[in-house]
Formats: sequence, C-alpha cells, structure tokens
Amino acid sequence: MKKLFASVFVSAAVLCLTSCSVAGGGGRTMENGLDCSFTSETDITLDKLRAEGTISRFGEGEWEVEFTSPNTLSGVKLTFSGGNVSADYKGLSFSVPRSALPVKAMLLELIEAVDTNARADKLSGSEKEGIFMIDGSLEGGDYILSLDENGDISSFDMPNNLLRISFHDVQHTEIQLPDVQPETVQENTIDNSCTQ
Repeated sequence: MKKLFASVFVSAAVLCLTSCSVAGGGGRTMENGLDCSFTSETDITLDKLRAEGTISRFGEGEWEVEFTSPNTLSGVKLTFSGGNVSADYKGLSFSVPRSALPVKAMLLELIEAVDTNARADKLSGSEKEGIFMIDGSLEGGDYILSLDENGDISSFDMPNNLLRISFHDVQHTEIQLPDVQPETVQENTIDNSCTQ
C-alpha cells in the first residue's frame, strides 16, 4: 500500500510540475518576424536618464534614432550604418555628443540583439501573458528582448545596466534604395516588411 501511495504521489507531483512549467511558458518557439524594417516611438530609460524619440530599423546594421527629449538630446539624430555611428542636428553633422554616449552604447547592444536574432529561422524563448521573451547575452551583459502577440518588438531590457527601451506604435515600412545605374536614376522599392 505504501508503494502504491508513493507512486501515485510521485506521478501527481511530476504531472503538477510539468503543467506548471507549460503554464509558465518555458521553452517555446515562434516564427521569426524580426528581419524587417520598422519605425516606432520609443522610451529609453538608462539609470537616471529618460529619453524619448523615434527609432527606425532599415535592415541589418542599418538603424536610426531621433530624440525628442530630454532637452540635451532633443533634435539629435544618431545613424548606425555598417558598423559606424554618425550624429546630426537639423542637418548639421557632428561627433556624438557626450550626453548621448551612454545611450549610443546601449543602442548598439539593442542593434546587436535584434540583428542577431533576426538571422534565426525560428525564435526560442518563453511566453508570459501574451509577451514572447528571448533571453540572451552580449558583451555588455544579459538581455531580454520582448515581442508582442503580433511578433513586433515591444521592449529590450538589460537589467544589470539599468536599461529599458520600450517600443510603441510599431509601423512596418519599406526601404527606398536608389538604383545604381549610370544612365538613369530610378528608385527601387524593396519590401522588407515583417511577415507574420
């Protein structure tokens, strides 16, 4: 009788633990829709710094961020292209301002996380309350990349760096590339929008 009770108890415990881990959303996969171009309003919190602006992804390694606040960054546009970062303010190019250096470093972490995950066939992570979370590690520390129910990026967190980047109103866009033909200049439209 003791053996029967013990085996029933062990079976019930295993069943309970298994159902709890499934309910918690561990070990899930989803279709990868990160390899796309988009524009989004963003809120950036880095320790005591709070910034707002618009962030755009045009393709792998091709990003742009334009700040609307705080006053020290308002109007500054950072362009990330081919491993280089340039800054401009109302059309005038200049070196990245000191006030933007910490944000620039954290944006590079975001870019690396998104572009690396965008190359995968499927995304692996966990799901909680409709949010799909991808855990990873970069040179700057561990991160959590969160996607909403549509597969759009919703946030990027690096808790050890006190960083949180939130994305709002994600709009999928098309990339406009000039055709490089010497006789005629035409614009080609590449549909690099996310497919779900």
